[in-house]
This record gives sequence, C-alpha cells and structure tokens, in this order.
Amino acid sequence: MKKLVLGWIGGVTLAVHAADWPQFLGPDRDGVAAPDEKAIAGAAEAEILWKRPLGSGFAGPVVMQDRVIIFHRQADEMVIEALQAADGKPVWRSSYPSDYRDSFGFDNGPRAVPAVAGGRIMVHGPEGRVVALAWEDGKQIWSFDTADEVGSPQGFFGRACAPLVMDGKVLLNVGGADGAGIIALDAASGRLLWKATPHEAGYAAGVAMPGDDSVAAFFTRNGISVIGVADGRVFADETFRADIDASVNAATPLACGQGRLFFSASYDVGGGVWQWDSASKRLANVWKKVGALDCHYSTPVAYEGHLYGFHGRQESGATLRCIAAADGGVRWEAPTAVPGGTLIRVKDHLLVVTEQGELWIVRATPEKFDLLRSTQILGARHRSHAAFSDGVLYARDASQLVAVRVR
Repeated sequence: MKKLVLGWIGGVTLAVHAADWPQFLGPDRDGVAAPDEKAIAGAAEAEILWKRPLGSGFAGPVVMQDRVIIFHRQADEMVIEALQAADGKPVWRSSYPSDYRDSFGFDNGPRAVPAVAGGRIMVHGPEGRVVALAWEDGKQIWSFDTADEVGSPQGFFGRACAPLVMDGKVLLNVGGADGAGIIALDAASGRLLWKATPHEAGYAAGVAMPGDDSVAAFFTRNGISVIGVADGRVFADETFRADIDASVNAATPLACGQGRLFFSASYDVGGGVWQWDSASKRLANVWKKVGALDCHYSTPVAYEGHLYGFHGRQESGATLRCIAAADGGVRWEAPTAVPGGTLIRVKDHLLVVTEQGELWIVRATPEKFDLLRSTQILGARHRSHAAFSDGVLYARDASQLVAVRVR
C-alpha cells in the first residue's frame, strides 16, 4: 500500500502517493525513484503491460495518483491526456491550438515534461505557452504566453524547459527580453511575479538547490545561474558554455551532495561540480574538466559518490560511463556506443532507455559495467525521458507510450 502525503499550492490540496513521479526526473528531480520502490532483483524481467498510440513530441510522461499524464501533439493541437496507469485507458483529454513548426523540420511536438503540483498540471509548449490544468478534469485554469508577454524566442528547437514548481511559483528558463531570461509565475493565477537574467534559454530544467530550497539553479544557454525563489535575486551567474554558436546546454543540473550540483555539456565544454554555501549565498567550483562526463542532452544520476551518465555527442555516439563525483575520475565505460539514452536509478540498479529503444538493466557499481539484461521496448530514434512508479516504467517513442513492469 502506498503512503500518502499532502501537496499544496495556492489553497488547492492534492494527495500524493509516495511512489509517484510527478515531474521531470522524478520526485526529487534527480532521476531517482521514490525510496518506497522495491529493489530490482538481479537480471530483472521486463514485461510490457500495455501500449497506447501517441502524437509527436519529446515530452516524457509523469505519474500521479494512479494516473499517467502525457503531453503530445496531434495535428495542430497540443494535447494533454490523463490515462489510467493500470491499463492506459483515457480519463480525460484537453488541448489547445499551436502553430509551432520546428526550424530544422525535426519534430513539431512538445519537448517539456509536465509538472503536477497542488491539484494542477503545468505544461510548457514549444510555441511558448505555459498552461495550468485542473487535475480532476483537465479544464484550463490559466495560460501565459511567454512569446507575447516576455518576448521568449523560438531558439533552435522551441521552448523546452520543464516547469519547476517551488513555493507556489512556476519557474522557467524562457530566454525572454529585457531581463526575462528566467521567470516566475504565480502557480494559482499564472501572473508574472518576477524576471531575472538576460540570458537565452537552454534546454535544461531548473532544480532546487540541494539543502537550500530558498534558491533554484538553472543551466541557461550562457551557463550557471542561481536565483532566489522569493524575488528573483541573482546570487550566482557564471559563464559555462561552448565557444561556437551551434551548441546547446541541455542536461539538467544534478544534485550530488549537500549543496553540490554537477553541470555538464558537450561541444568541448565538459563537466564539473559546484558547491553552494547557503550561509554566504555563494557558489564555488570544486572541479571541472573536459572528457570526463560530457553530457549532450541526457541528465546523469548519482549513487554513493559516483555519477552515471552518457558521455559524448549524439551525432557521433555516446557511451555510458561511471565517474567519481569527488574529482571526475572515470571508473568505467560501456564497451559499445549508442546514439544516446536516459537513466533512472532504482536503489542500486539503473534503468537505461537507449535511443535504440532498448531497456538496459545495469548494476550501479563503480567496479565495472555490469549489464544484467537488455529488452527492446520501443522504436528507435527517440530521446524523451521515462517515468517510474510502483515498479512500472512508462516510456514513449515517436508513436506510442508503453508501460513496462520491471519484476
């Protein structure tokens, strides 16, 4: 039986199951499954429970209260659907019109994973609309157009920042004009509360600083920004990006200790760990290097002093690596390169969904690359992030959503 805790925003309450996956990268936005999840035993068997057709997009699912929320595109509509987690049957469907067209003809669907908090579902479409929907029936509560209101540009691949809900605010890196690089909206009404930094948007989501929820950290196109949640005050602003214009910062900052975050990018940027001092409100670099764990778009996961993630560019092939969080020393590398993939940690095992559509079950150990099982669960050439709740992995490709029981 799942335990219940209580979520709250703006006077609206919603019971939250302890094993839920309510936002991008899970309960604590670090790619780690809830502690109540059962351990994966050995070479766990993967069983596909159900499949459901989807439209286009790269927005992965979230799971809450035995429902799966999925954000995708059908024709000229951005569609948000609530499905029963047990069998994929529809609960409700909501949509809004969109004229977004990808500049490179890549994909015209949404990129950002929704966030569920306080009885609301927050979505951020590639055309720049931020929409809040009622949990029960999907009715629209409010909408904020970042292109019209703060001048958010389309960029290379549309708006992609997954909403971060903190202290009754929805925080987003939208790259707007006149100091609206990062904005905060009131979660209850959608009203603009503050704006901060002049930086263009990256493709990474913001995170709460580990051990200090008064500030949030963002990986913008320019680099690292630490922002006060209450008023948008900029406490740290450090350039960490490629010299070339045709580059992106896309991996979300990863908590790897009290006040510690790992930032990483490809394009000869490299990765490193930064330490936050909550008393002085200062950020300091611990180490950084090129060639240790250079993440193109996938966010690594941490476990017992080590980081596990994909190193290298998607175009030339990426390899799964384990590095030491203390200094970036490489402990092992998988023998075979793949285009890329995403990771979820369930206790001492990694669930890796590759761009080839395979589910790898890998032991999270610095000793060696220990692949226990590989199962084809999806089509190839897709890079959305999966969700994991109550022993089930929910993942999507270009045409379907699948639910996979990991025994």
